[in-house]
Amino acid sequence: YILRRLKTDKSVISDLPEKVEMKVFSELTRKQVLLYKKALKDLKAVLENSEEGIQRKGIVVSSLMKFKQLCNHPDQFSGTGEFKESDSGKFKRMREICETILEKRERVLIFTQFKEMTEPIRQFLKSVFQRDGLVLHGGVAVAKRKKLIEQFQDDAYCPFMVLSLKAGGVGLNLTRANH
Repeated sequence: YILRRLKTDKSVISDLPEKVEMKVFSELTRKQVLLYKKALKDLKAVLENSEEGIQRKGIVVSSLMKFKQLCNHPDQFSGTGEFKESDSGKFKRMREICETILEKRERVLIFTQFKEMTEPIRQFLKSVFQRDGLVLHGGVAVAKRKKLIEQFQDDAYCPFMVLSLKAGGVGLNLTRANH
């Protein structure tokens, strides 16, 4: 059995600090805008020449995934693998946020839908924090996951953990992070 306290439990809610949410937007870079417009134009041409039905819906769904990748970083979309900060609005915004976190010596969890983005994000954050962080995704062995969680929760300063949504989205107790 796993016993969990819920925020709805009256004895728990008084122990928890108020949740603070900030919606922060990032601008697409020039490169992202150009690629986005081209991908949109290509999608429109494909849809004009396709028949109604499941195939057309599949094209739209796969295109939405490509647009998400493009908004993360154009190198994820194109598969080139450079991942320069200047090419991604999200990377630029993440630097601004993480520099504040570093100044306060706090910790952050970064979630991504895409496992293949965990390593580029880790490398990028390593350059921001000037120290390594942790990565948790579906490819990490179960025994190693427990060690990673213990390492993040430890007193030694580990500024960030990058997690895939599937591996890190449910059931983890990472109370050291406040971002």
